[in-house]
Amino acid sequence: MTENSEKTKPPIRLKTRDRLSEESGTNPPLEGQSAGGSRSVMNTWLGLPGMARLLMAAVVLLSVVLLGIGRLERPVRATGPEQVCPLPGDELLKEPIGSVTHAITIRRPPREVWPWLVQMGSGRAGWYSYDFIDNGGRRSTQEILPQFQHVSAGDVFPALPKATDVFVVLQDERERSLVLGWRLADGTLMTTWAFVLREVGGDTRLIVRGRVGRAYRPYGLPTWAAIRIGRLAHFIMERKQMLGIKERAERAGVGAG
Repeated sequence: MTENSEKTKPPIRLKTRDRLSEESGTNPPLEGQSAGGSRSVMNTWLGLPGMARLLMAAVVLLSVVLLGIGRLERPVRATGPEQVCPLPGDELLKEPIGSVTHAITIRRPPREVWPWLVQMGSGRAGWYSYDFIDNGGRRSTQEILPQFQHVSAGDVFPALPKATDVFVVLQDERERSLVLGWRLADGTLMTTWAFVLREVGGDTRLIVRGRVGRAYRPYGLPTWAAIRIGRLAHFIMERKQMLGIKERAERAGVGAG
């Protein structure tokens, strides 16, 4: 009896994906899909139109760049009041089309920071930034140079080796502020670059502001491109410069002490 029952037992049928679909009314997950039936991130990405994928990639890349810049900016980030407060030189370009302000705290009094400012310039002390770009590869000095400690309006702080007209000293107030400028051949002021020293509890807050006027078209670039490219380039060089000034002033102060 047992033997006959086993022989007549119906065969086991495996449920295929289609049969499961018929019984449940839903499709089971495919490879690469979650149990809920949603496609994976990669499948979603590949399913987008080409332009949408390009835009998403651009957004992701821009987010990464902005995040990186945000982190790099922290040491030289100006406070809200510093961003909007009037500074020496602002009156020279009353309606700028672009303005950027950075600031850094230096653990030395203004009188010990000032000497590093007045000797700046290619072929002088250097710009304390990326020397292969703005100082002909010559390393910016680590010392205070007595021959460059006297400054007056009209003096030239060469932006690059052999430059004779950029940057020009527009204003200076000893141990308080130094304003440089870039004029076109016809005398039109294109940019101002102000370095302001404010004493805070025996330390110095160095505030640096760059402003550009409507004539700002370096190297013949259209204004819209000059503003966007110039802002990023300025930030990269300015950050390095401000950290360089801070490092030199603080180290010299420790050595003197």
